[in-house]
Amino acid sequence: MTTERVNPPELSPPTGFSHAVVATGSRVVFLAGQTALDGDGKVVGETLPEQFERALTNLLTALTAVGGTPSDLARVTVYTTDVTAYRTHAPQLGSIWRQLAGRDYPAMAVVGIVRLWDEQALVELDGFAVLGDRPGPRAART
Repeated sequence: MTTERVNPPELSPPTGFSHAVVATGSRVVFLAGQTALDGDGKVVGETLPEQFERALTNLLTALTAVGGTPSDLARVTVYTTDVTAYRTHAPQLGSIWRQLAGRDYPAMAVVGIVRLWDEQALVELDGFAVLGDRPGPRAART
C-alpha cells in the first residue's frame, strides 16, 4: 500500500490533517464510529481529551485487528457535541493524535452534532483505511 498526502499550496496550510490522500492498495477497510466505550460498553472519561484518546484508541484497535496501521488511514471524520470545546482543546487533541497515530495525517473533517448515541459521549471517530496485500491477523468475526 502506498499513500501520498497532497496539500496544494493554493489552500490554507493544514494543521493536523491532509487536504487530500491518494491511497493505492487492494483492501479498503471501513471503520465504524468509535466513542470512548470501554470493554464493558461504558463511556469512560469526563473531558473531551480523555474521551478523544479512548475513541482514537478504539478506532486504532479495530484497524490493527485487520492488519492495518495508523499510516493506512485515508479518511477520518470526528463528530463532536461541542465544536468550541474541540477548538479549545485542539493542541492537546493534536498531541494525543501524534502520540497514538503519528504524523501521517489522513484527510479529516470535524462535524458538530447535537448528540451521540450514548448520551455521555462527547466525541466519535470513524474512517476508512486502504491496506496493501499483507494479510491481516485473524480477529474474532461475528
